[in-house]
Amino acid sequence: MMNERRLARHEVIMAGVGGRGVLMAGLLLAQAGLPEYGNVVWLPSYASAMRGGPCECTVILSQDGIASPVLSRSQAIIIVEPGQLQAFEGRVRPGGIAVVESSGLSRRMQRDDVTAHYVPAVEKAVSLGNPQVANLVLLGMYLGLTGAVSPGAIDFVLEKRLAGRGREKLLDLNKRALREGVALTLDSG
Repeated sequence: MMNERRLARHEVIMAGVGGRGVLMAGLLLAQAGLPEYGNVVWLPSYASAMRGGPCECTVILSQDGIASPVLSRSQAIIIVEPGQLQAFEGRVRPGGIAVVESSGLSRRMQRDDVTAHYVPAVEKAVSLGNPQVANLVLLGMYLGLTGAVSPGAIDFVLEKRLAGRGREKLLDLNKRALREGVALTLDSG
């Protein structure tokens, strides 16, 4: 069933703050989608050029042409920084999904036409040994829900970026974080 879903168009807006891996997660997804989709867009946006400032990225994976890289509303959102939920909950289409970091979340989505998944990604990342991989836990949850690309496709991109550079432990950590997110999807469904 996941292969059938991969033939469709997948859109996601990821939001958070600089330094939390929002743009990196989006870039990994876009690069992993290149071999499977005819058209891929990764559009990063920074509110300010510093760590801690708001940032977002849009990723579109499609077999058909992509008319514009700009989406006002998407099939899915991934909220890496809980404080960004209110600003972005209107950016997901009715019937879409939201994957939201639950650590530090002060409010839940106010919409009932979107399926929200609240994920303790920071907690999972800390249990793995590094809170910086929370972005990959959330990305894994998104992959488990949508089948946009396989976790193995993300692994391949990670290996190209990290293997053979003395970063084998970091590579392993990233892969485990991604699998934790996928496993959370299986546990929730």
